[in-house]
Amino acid sequence: MANVTFKGNPVTLLGNEVKVGEKAPAFTVLANDLSEVTLEDSKGKVRLISVVPSIDTGVCEQQTRRFNEEAATLDNVQVLTVSVDLPFAQKRWCAAEGIENLQTLSDHRDLSFGKNYGVAIEELRLLARSIFVVDSSDTIVHVEYVPEVTTHPDYDAALEAARKAK
Repeated sequence: MANVTFKGNPVTLLGNEVKVGEKAPAFTVLANDLSEVTLEDSKGKVRLISVVPSIDTGVCEQQTRRFNEEAATLDNVQVLTVSVDLPFAQKRWCAAEGIENLQTLSDHRDLSFGKNYGVAIEELRLLARSIFVVDSSDTIVHVEYVPEVTTHPDYDAALEAARKAK
C-alpha cells in the first residue's frame, strides 16, 4: 500500500492500491445533480481522474483549476475530479470559480471510488490526493498517490500520460 501522510501524520488508506497495467476498478459516484456516474459512462475516452480531499481547500482548489484549464487542450480526454464533498457544494464551487471543462463527482455516499482505488482515508473519511489516468480500454496507464495529502501532485506527469494514452 502507498505510504501517505496528512500534515505529517501517517493515515490508513482503505481498499487496494491500483497499479499501472491493471484494469481500472469500477466505481459509482454522484454527479452534481445527484445522478449516478460510473467508469462505464465514459467508456471509449481517456479519463484523467484527479482526486482531492475537499474542493474548498487551497491545494485542492489549485489542482482543480489547473486541470480545468488543461482539459480544454486535451483531445478525447475526460477530466474528472473526485472528492467526498457533497454534490451541492461541488456545484456551488464550480459555478463560483467558472469551472466548465471538467466534471466534479462526489464519493460521499459510500466511498465506492475511494475504496476501489485505495484512497479512502480511514481516520478522516476524506480521499487521499491522487491522480489516475485510464485509457479508452479501461487500463490504468498512470498512477500517483501523493505521499503528503497537503501537497500538489505531479501535474506534468499526469498530463503527459493523458496525452499519450489512447
